[in-house]
Amino acid sequence: MGFDLDMTLADTREGIAAVYDELAVRLGVPFDSAAIVERLGPPLEVELANWLPPEEVPAAADLYREIYPKLGVPVHTAMAGAYEAIDAVRRGGGRVIVVSGKNTRDAAGTVKALGLAVDEVVGSLFGAAKGSALARFGAAAYVGDHVADIEAARAGGAVSVTVATGPYTVGELRDHGADVALGDLTEFTAWFAGWRDHGGPM
Repeated sequence: MGFDLDMTLADTREGIAAVYDELAVRLGVPFDSAAIVERLGPPLEVELANWLPPEEVPAAADLYREIYPKLGVPVHTAMAGAYEAIDAVRRGGGRVIVVSGKNTRDAAGTVKALGLAVDEVVGSLFGAAKGSALARFGAAAYVGDHVADIEAARAGGAVSVTVATGPYTVGELRDHGADVALGDLTEFTAWFAGWRDHGGPM
């Protein structure tokens, strides 16, 4: 079973906002961290391009990633239902992988800091590009909060399970083609049990 990280398993808004606020001080750029954390999902460089000339984005991304482990990771929290969702998959005999747009170091650091019992962490992938990792590990389903995570599931041949804890509502996720749209991860365990009872693969 594959899971996205930001706003699926982990509430990273406070940490990401703190990093952008520090970046604003260092670069003298008025990043609106409150607005940024309401649209998490796309790669860091895509967000930075909203604020900086193209030639300045790579250096800003490097500085962001330099700051992140110290200011971002320590204040991340687990989303409601995250531990129970992972436990349900494990008790059902499955493995858990995290496939995230966040770079692998910081994705793994977040997983470790929160004590999420996952088997593999793959970072720096977004949208359909996540499909290769999902297929490589044989993920039967992929859980995410963004419409790009629906694309990821499709590309990886997995069932698309979504949670409305990111920028999209349940209705919007359904309209974008999600196979399953849940309010949040607290609903995952019941869905997973029913899916397994009806022959869902692992």
